[in-house]
Amino acid sequence: MFKKILIANRGEIACRVAATARRMAIRTVAVYSDADAHANHVRACDESVHLGGSAPKDSYLRWEKILEAAKATGAEAVHPGYGFLSENEEFAQACADAGLVFIGPPPSAIKAMGLKAESKQLMEKAGVPLVPGYHGHDQNPQLLQREADRIGYPVLIKASAGGGGKGMRAVDKAEDFAAALASCQREAINSFGDDAVLIEKYVQRPRHIEIQVFGDAHGNYVYLFERDCSVQRRHQKVLEEAPAPGMTEAMRKQMGEAAVAAARAVNYVGAGTVEFIVEQRETRAAPGRPKQASAPSGGSEDTSVPSVGADSVEMNFFFMEMNTRLQVEHPVTEAITGQDLVEWQLRVASGETLPAKQSELQIHGHAIEARICAENPDNNFLPATGTLRVYRKPQATAFQRSRVRIDDGVREGGEISPFYDSMIAKLIVHGSTREEALARLDAALAQVQIVGVATNVQFLRGILATQSFSKANLDTALIERERAVLFDREPLGLPLAAAAAITRTLITEWPAKMPDPFARRDGWRSLGEYRRHFDFEFRGAEQTAVLTYKRDGSLWLEAGGAEGPLVIGQFPTGEFEVEFAGTRQTLDVHLDGATAHVFASKGATKITAIDRLAHAGDTHAEGGRLTAPMPGKVVSFAVKAGDKVSRGQPLAVMEAMKMEHTIAAPADGTVEELMFAPGEQVAEGDELLRMSAAVAA
Repeated sequence: MFKKILIANRGEIACRVAATARRMAIRTVAVYSDADAHANHVRACDESVHLGGSAPKDSYLRWEKILEAAKATGAEAVHPGYGFLSENEEFAQACADAGLVFIGPPPSAIKAMGLKAESKQLMEKAGVPLVPGYHGHDQNPQLLQREADRIGYPVLIKASAGGGGKGMRAVDKAEDFAAALASCQREAINSFGDDAVLIEKYVQRPRHIEIQVFGDAHGNYVYLFERDCSVQRRHQKVLEEAPAPGMTEAMRKQMGEAAVAAARAVNYVGAGTVEFIVEQRETRAAPGRPKQASAPSGGSEDTSVPSVGADSVEMNFFFMEMNTRLQVEHPVTEAITGQDLVEWQLRVASGETLPAKQSELQIHGHAIEARICAENPDNNFLPATGTLRVYRKPQATAFQRSRVRIDDGVREGGEISPFYDSMIAKLIVHGSTREEALARLDAALAQVQIVGVATNVQFLRGILATQSFSKANLDTALIERERAVLFDREPLGLPLAAAAAITRTLITEWPAKMPDPFARRDGWRSLGEYRRHFDFEFRGAEQTAVLTYKRDGSLWLEAGGAEGPLVIGQFPTGEFEVEFAGTRQTLDVHLDGATAHVFASKGATKITAIDRLAHAGDTHAEGGRLTAPMPGKVVSFAVKAGDKVSRGQPLAVMEAMKMEHTIAAPADGTVEELMFAPGEQVAEGDELLRMSAAVAA
């Protein structure tokens, strides 16, 4: 076994690898960028080496410097994590040439599976089912358009290199193909350095199910069952679970054996993930006739899965791609198998045989993983950057199997930077049944409190509560199908939000009570009652709450159309107790400037106090400016000076946090001036263009 390894990654990924290495008495070397000088993964390792600037191209993608760091520190092997260089065959080969063990597959396997077109040709030869499509080398845009027309819409454009949902666009009609292709190619070249694409039929009611495979250098292979990753936004995973709901033993075996066949075809060694798209076709038995068994592609046994409104669902699986690395969602596989997959990686890379045979692997219970990200779901999942002013987590283990597990690489007071992806943490739960796991995940999410950046925590809780997810009616369109209940949610409401903010203010004032009644701030008056007004901004609208101090010392609150006695208190642990409008709640309230962030068992919200004197001189001079919502790079403008635009019309494309984001017109108007050129970097709040409002007819 290795005595020292270098971890060529960052964040929770590097922390995860370091945790297993420490348990195995293996010393670790971290690498870091300017932005990560004080990051958790640097603290988690025994040594650390600075690579360069904050952007990945200036640090984590500089594999020559990584190799120098490995040799300088005496590392015997390099673990690439599961991002950046983990699927780079040049890096894997360079490690071998430098006398270092690459803890991953051989370069030939990475190359074979790294290009989707070539890998699909290999899979066809290996007998693995494929989705109809174009996987050729000719990338002429006119040819690609003709192939898309031939396949029939909707089609999916996919970057041939890479993965993670980047460089992927669904196209519903022919006239949209050219623009989608150009956008896909831009994102692919920025993410992978290769703009080649393939075209595939967009499968109807698809599920995204992947198989975890492992191989060793002695020719042994196993599959560690499946994960369902169907809940996605922007082609990126949101929730993952294992095993896949509705999976039969027959289909599990067929998919597992197909995944192993894929691995064998490229002489794979180490951890890999074979991703399948699973088509669901509803079938109905004719009246008076028995139901017919349905089977996956290549199978003969009954694999029907119940579906709402159907007698059964026929599921056919098709090879999508193989990711030649361990994946972000591997903890759910660890939860149901009881295996440490990073330990497997280290043992296989050191020359040992696989730790278990296929017959020794079993599924225990059900596990679900939620990706907690810095993003705004109500604004097209726009990534957020900033300081984690508050970061509170449920009681959990870190990087090891348990009922509640959290894998993260951040801490309170740390920064979410624009240079890397938006994930804050992975929250993983395990239960004896899916229902138990669902309840445990919702309870754990309710205990997550984050202030300083927008997050998707409440959005995740909303998904768990939908009929589609709770009843396992799964496909990749689940989020869109449940849009009405998932977006623009307000779990607490104005009355409770106002009561919580006022409670915090009042309890903060308590220590200021003075013996002199005329110096007191609690509303005491020598004659009669006192009415105190609180002005707030809540969900984009100004609101006023009125608090009345009664002569008997009690409080009466009017807020958000509700009124009644307000009874407040505070526990020694810091939580507030609020009784108002017929409910009694235990709340956490954190202030970030003038904004009170309110956390309750049923959800969270925010409400901002308005200081009328402080804003007395404000104007609306900003109305004609369109500013950058985040730091990033201007990719392109879809308009020019003088163009008339309508509300919602795309104006510009920005690249930030590894993804492209479209900036749309907030209102009808005319473009007056573009303030940047394509390719230029912008800071959050920079003016992108000037507009004049449309004149009412």
